[in-house]
Amino acid sequence: MNTTVGEPKPQTMPVVAVVLAAGFGTRFDPENPKQLVSVGGKPIVCWSIEAFERCARVSDIVVVVNSKVREEVESLIDQQGYGKVRVVIDGGAERVDSTAAALDTLVQAGIPDDAKILIHDAVRPFVAQSAIDGSIDALDQFQAATVAYASTDTVLLTQDLGDLKVVKSVPDRPNTFRAQTPQSFRFATIRKAYELAAEDPDFHPTDDTRVVVDYLPDVPVAIVSGAETNLKITTLEDIPTAERIAEQLEGFNPKEAARARMHALLAQAAGQMR
Repeated sequence: MNTTVGEPKPQTMPVVAVVLAAGFGTRFDPENPKQLVSVGGKPIVCWSIEAFERCARVSDIVVVVNSKVREEVESLIDQQGYGKVRVVIDGGAERVDSTAAALDTLVQAGIPDDAKILIHDAVRPFVAQSAIDGSIDALDQFQAATVAYASTDTVLLTQDLGDLKVVKSVPDRPNTFRAQTPQSFRFATIRKAYELAAEDPDFHPTDDTRVVVDYLPDVPVAIVSGAETNLKITTLEDIPTAERIAEQLEGFNPKEAARARMHALLAQAAGQMR
């Protein structure tokens, strides 16, 4: 059967989504891990897992968690019936440690070198299906890709001068993007980049694209169109924006939901008094 124009290409190799949910979010609320905070009526981590669960082209999902919330996350996965989640593993102290743990797990599972690996921050709960499909497609031509959103602000590159930072250069705005996730790679490529990085004592990148750019500089990283709604929830101040996005995407109204819960509690109380 021929593939129609615009229809996603069928996959002949595994497409594995790695959902990183191991951060504890001290800038958010040390007492309430942000991946478990409810937005739009469901925990943040569930939004991210569901995005890849819904994509027919994703074959497997690996969830990387902080050991302190592992039991809760595993319970959520069981309750929601996420059938593509193959394993939940503990992450590391830093983001790159969590990615490395996921890569080790995939090696042990015998994932082939040409598999497509999509690494996503769980605290970006509203990733679009178009970004996931675009990432998968980009890996047909490139060994690495990242979702990114064109910057609407002028970006300043700086350097230290005494106690202050000063402007070193101003890149042309059309060439500046805000990195998002998923960041995607052929398995052999991201494994090689991490092997080289592990030999560097100064290795402290903040995302996986940086690992490839720094340690495999001859490997181009394609840009996949992102969206402003692919928000990273970092602090409590991000929650109102996240609620608005959730309402736009699924018609969830947090005020109406709160009223409904209150009415249900009052009805239950009235029933007990009869």
